[in-house]
Amino acid sequence: QKLVNQGMILGEMEYQITAEDYAAWKDRLISDHAAIGVVTVKDDDGKDLFILKVNAPAKEEASNLLDEMVEKRKGKIYLAGTDLELTGKSEKMSKSRGNVVNPDKVVKEFGADSLRLFEMFMGPLEAVKPWSTAGVVGVRGFLDRAWRLIVDDRAEELKLNESVQNVAPTLEQSRTLHKTIKQVTIDIHQMQFNTAIARLMEFTNFFTKETVRPRESMEKFVLLLAPFAPHIAEELWQLLGHDKTLAYEPWPQFEEALTKDAEVEIPVQILGKLRSKVVVPADSDQATIVTAARADARISELLAGKEVVKTIVVPGKLVNFVVK
Repeated sequence: QKLVNQGMILGEMEYQITAEDYAAWKDRLISDHAAIGVVTVKDDDGKDLFILKVNAPAKEEASNLLDEMVEKRKGKIYLAGTDLELTGKSEKMSKSRGNVVNPDKVVKEFGADSLRLFEMFMGPLEAVKPWSTAGVVGVRGFLDRAWRLIVDDRAEELKLNESVQNVAPTLEQSRTLHKTIKQVTIDIHQMQFNTAIARLMEFTNFFTKETVRPRESMEKFVLLLAPFAPHIAEELWQLLGHDKTLAYEPWPQFEEALTKDAEVEIPVQILGKLRSKVVVPADSDQATIVTAARADARISELLAGKEVVKTIVVPGKLVNFVVK
């Protein structure tokens, strides 16, 4: 057991300009960027800070408007289409800075699951992270895809997607499922919630492309999703034919053998430079990997007429031919 202190969530990214730049660009900002305003706050030393803000009417239409009006060039931030350099910075949420995010508004616009999921997806639990409304939009998009994975969103009534069928999964589908169960289980135990959610996104992307989605695989996916997005998970669980809550269902188990790939792609280098890649069985020994690398047409051509002084093999990782 150990104490874990979660990192603070800062306000959205602010873009500051200097007093000199504000004086020089004030008229231009008003005329060309009517949706952008400037507010003045005091820093810790009592000096004025000039911060670009989206004016209230525009903010109702597009909360990420300011992000769309800045651009990065050579590692620096500028107001789009200008040479006005900005300083990007996130500060602690406070009423005095006007950067407080009301969770009730986020829930109303995007849903409670989106808020909950995004807070865990923002980064490592212990890290200090800036809020991003655009990020909530992205997470809501993932939940929408997860919903469409199981539900027919084009039907007039709520029903399962025709792709969800009572069939046995293919070997590739089983490998994807069991890899996801293993990785999400490990990530949760290590409190790495952001990477666990990333695994669920990968699962969704894979099965979205599948024309047949085994019901059992979808059920286990919903159980994995439940700790992160409990409301949508309960609805999906009911649509999958269950009349009791999923809260008391056992956690999905994985088969170790199905978490390993049958084949792996090995980079092949010559003098440390990547020249090709070969696919070999995952349990191949060094001799088999070297033979496959030499048989590759590109590698065979590059090695022709050269003496191989040394062959470096890292099983499952790479092959490097040292030649002269």
